[in-house]
Amino acid sequence: MRVLVTGAASGIGRATCLRLARDGKAQGHAAKIAAVDLASSPGLDGVVAELKALGAEALPLHADMSTAEGPARAVGEAVRSFGGLDGLVSNAGVNRPGALMGYALEDWDRMFAVNTRATWLLAKAAHDALATSRGAIVAVASMSGSNAHANLGPYGPSKAALIMLVAVLAQEFGPDGVRVNSLSPGMVRTGMTAKVYENETIAAERDALVPIGRAATPEDMADVIAFLLGPDARYVNGHDLVVDGGITGNFLGRLPGISQITKS
Repeated sequence: MRVLVTGAASGIGRATCLRLARDGKAQGHAAKIAAVDLASSPGLDGVVAELKALGAEALPLHADMSTAEGPARAVGEAVRSFGGLDGLVSNAGVNRPGALMGYALEDWDRMFAVNTRATWLLAKAAHDALATSRGAIVAVASMSGSNAHANLGPYGPSKAALIMLVAVLAQEFGPDGVRVNSLSPGMVRTGMTAKVYENETIAAERDALVPIGRAATPEDMADVIAFLLGPDARYVNGHDLVVDGGITGNFLGRLPGISQITKS
């Protein structure tokens, strides 16, 4: 499988690259993975080394998903190097918390550029290659795209827009043989949330909110992304798959005093 993954240097992006490489090795062929991140870094270098150790062909690419040209350039380099493309994982994302009342316009625009517009530009650039291979696109959204969260700035709105963008792309790309879906993670232990989980009390409280008892790992998300890219999801199109351990459905059970309510 020939796949381009953005935000590949850490977290869900890294885990996805490694999962796809392991799948290729298990199937007896070398996966070709374009690992895209903002710039050269020890994290990206490490991913490339891990991919090669798994027998995959790794192509490190540097591209800024907030720019108008970065997404198309990354896709073009991957297609030229691999001779085509079978999958696209739009995973790069940014978050800058803050109340909307005092939010800066430039921060709003950058968040939408990375979290929403980049997927559109990547999809446009990859369409022809994916149509040829009858490939698939997976965009990483968030449970915040379906559930309001104060003081996260435009993060939630940008992810809500992404979920709708994916649904529209699925309608337009489907007739060309390209499936488009989104994954909405719940709480995941990534570099973005590492400082939160350093506090053992907070980490335990977060785990307790999830019906299955723990926050997710990047590998939990990577496994679902691999499914959405693969043949077992051949009839899944235009769907936002929430992978949150049940936390977003657990609101009513956390209401104060719920245990004191008795049947009348």
